[in-house]
Amino acid sequence: MLKIEELVHNYINTNCDFDKEIVLTNFFHSDWEADILSIDNSGFSHEIEIKLSKSDFKNDFKKFYTNQKSGEKFLKHDKIGCGDYICNAFSFLLPMGMIEHMDIPEHCGIIEFYHDEDNWETSFYIIREPKIIHNDSYWKLCDKDYFLRNIARNLLFKKFELKGKKEELIFKNYFEERNTK
Repeated sequence: MLKIEELVHNYINTNCDFDKEIVLTNFFHSDWEADILSIDNSGFSHEIEIKLSKSDFKNDFKKFYTNQKSGEKFLKHDKIGCGDYICNAFSFLLPMGMIEHMDIPEHCGIIEFYHDEDNWETSFYIIREPKIIHNDSYWKLCDKDYFLRNIARNLLFKKFELKGKKEELIFKNYFEERNTK
């Protein structure tokens, strides 16, 4: 069975150009996590949300955002559909045939994949291009300096995790302490 990490690896290595775009995985922006976020040289951003089950797909439409000033709650896809979203485009990456295309809102792109377990190859098919949510650059809507600091902090933390040193550190891990406040 294909693991999500293998799916992400296959997708970004066959569909992303690292010389022309920033590609992040499991990146928190807005009030939720983007499975894949790409930002090209012009600041055009595209979030790709991976769904491997029908229940996970349905749950994406229950996610909400609370406005910090008014306390008002908005559903994630209501915000995306009306253009009040940081990314320029939003797509779902789904197993082939899992969801009927008519059940996916028009503002969402559809990318389906087929994994051939015999040859361990994954193919991707763009079924529907996403609608452009707005034309503003990601950098107009996001503080680029904060973004870079956040990326650097995440990279350092991931480096410790990958080396298996997290439990072996002899100095205090300030990253976890800050995240709990």
